[in-house]
Amino acid sequence: MVGLSDEGGPAIYTIGYGQRRVEELIDLLKRYGVRFVIDVRSWPYSRFRPEFSREPLERALRRAQLRYVFMGHLLGGRPRDPACYRDGKVDYAAVSRTGAYQQGIGRLRRAWEQQLCVCLLCSEERPEDCHRSKLIGQTLEQQDIPVRHIDVDGSVTDHAEVMRRLTGGQQTLFEVHFTSRRRYKAREGFREDV
Repeated sequence: MVGLSDEGGPAIYTIGYGQRRVEELIDLLKRYGVRFVIDVRSWPYSRFRPEFSREPLERALRRAQLRYVFMGHLLGGRPRDPACYRDGKVDYAAVSRTGAYQQGIGRLRRAWEQQLCVCLLCSEERPEDCHRSKLIGQTLEQQDIPVRHIDVDGSVTDHAEVMRRLTGGQQTLFEVHFTSRRRYKAREGFREDV
């Protein structure tokens, strides 16, 4: 089953695990027909939610007959390249120009063209708080690939609504450039949810 956009064509989903249990996450993924879970965390480990670290999550998804694919090295919200940081915040426009990011977007495009039902996974439960909307979702929408975010309450929210939340509904004459909410040091070596 392919995730469908409002127009009836395939869509790419996103989800954040936030406070969900693994079983709840799996139930939501299955509800929307997801077959492939694309982990877009730069470091796929969690000190606070170890069940969502890469290995235990991959095992749980496999038991549920879902395929886990790590792409945080290509699409992660905290790249290692120091040129992607401005005043300690990740500059998503800079990230979008990197070869690694473009490679990751190319892989998502191929999955979408093959009508595979994929869902991008990160830790932030609210899509407007995460790079999966401000960076990846924006890029996909600009390439006419529909994006649907599985929201906090389990419902699906279209990308335009998430952008309205981010901008407060304000229209702008200029392109909006998003950055991370938090400040980071480039090339931090510790593992953290991202």
